[in-house]
Amino acid sequence: MKPIFALVDCNNFYVSCERVFNPKLAGKPVIVLSNNDGCAVARSEEAKAIGIKMGAPAFKIRSLLDAHSVHAFSSNYALYGDMSRRVMQTLTDMAPSIEIYSIDEAFLDVSGMRHENLTAYGQHIRKTVKQWTGIPVSVGIARTKTLAKIANRIAKKSIRENGVLDLTDSPFLEEALKRIDLEDVWGIGRKYAHRLKKYGIHTALSLAKLDDRWIQKLMGVNGARIVKELQGISCYGLDDSPPPKKGIGVSRTFYAEIDKFDDLKTAVSGYVCRAAEKLRAQKSAANVMMIFAATNRFKAHYDFHIATAALPVPTSDTTEMLRYADQCLRQVYKEDIRYKKAGVFLSALVSAERVQAGLFDKTDRPRSKCLMETLDRINEKMGAGTVRYAAAGLASNETWRTISRQRSPAYTTDWDQIPMVA
Repeated sequence: MKPIFALVDCNNFYVSCERVFNPKLAGKPVIVLSNNDGCAVARSEEAKAIGIKMGAPAFKIRSLLDAHSVHAFSSNYALYGDMSRRVMQTLTDMAPSIEIYSIDEAFLDVSGMRHENLTAYGQHIRKTVKQWTGIPVSVGIARTKTLAKIANRIAKKSIRENGVLDLTDSPFLEEALKRIDLEDVWGIGRKYAHRLKKYGIHTALSLAKLDDRWIQKLMGVNGARIVKELQGISCYGLDDSPPPKKGIGVSRTFYAEIDKFDDLKTAVSGYVCRAAEKLRAQKSAANVMMIFAATNRFKAHYDFHIATAALPVPTSDTTEMLRYADQCLRQVYKEDIRYKKAGVFLSALVSAERVQAGLFDKTDRPRSKCLMETLDRINEKMGAGTVRYAAAGLASNETWRTISRQRSPAYTTDWDQIPMVA
């Protein structure tokens, strides 16, 4: 049985999350800004129409925002993450298998529904997700994941398709491929697009008609697979159990530069705590920790300092990591230097279930594991940061913290910020 995939993609996801709890924003230009309210990372269709580009610095488009009464919000990742969880849970109940591809995209296996009207099924998905979560989605259906991506892209932009396009055995497949620019094909980056255009290849259709051996010489095996996928031959199956990450990093750019060791330590300790949480979430342990701190790269003199610690026993224990982070930070920190960014990176990851203990290790590992699990359960149930390490700072007004002057409430993850009905 040939596979059939449905790609469900949330429309302007961050903006849609803001609109769920503020319906007055419907039909108005809305953008969401990055950390420190720096750049536009999400735009409504209305914001795109007035010329706001992705990644545009907020200070450069201030006059445009004022002239068109654009609603700008600070990024609210707690809200977006929880809304994503709700969308994905809804989709899980609508298909036998699902691959969560990103915070706002998921592939569904609909191979067993070949006798149903797949367009009607796609509309059922849209209606259900909208009803249960308030988030609008588009659905692309095809025999390969690459073609499903293309179908979704067209469905999202075409008024006639009404948010759903089924390219499975469609007589309009070639016409659809002709409408897709080379850069918009899944897996084709700018580098390869530039190279292919030198040979007169500008659309997904012209790419699909290439000889396998020729494209493999130019782009390798992955290039040949992309061509096969465009021809309707599935090369990428559903990955419902993605492999754990090989490295985990957390870093931030400070709102204000800092030069005191205690301030830098507080910031880095917070990043270590978050990295350890991510590590435990994928059931891994780290062998190596790297700490770095850097000055403002836009100033004349740029400093970047780094220190690495080889952990004697692979660990995901926050307490243990904080101890090694302090040692690294003392190597990194230099007096009279004003730091603008810092972070932590954990590497040489192994499964937490197969950690080789050290001969002279005195740490009570079972007790440590129980403590971390309890900490994670409390924070998952009661909200991030409910129980936290003092080393990561207890005050919310430190000058180095990320600013979010226009952040909406955490409607779904904080009891004190739930919507009120007047």
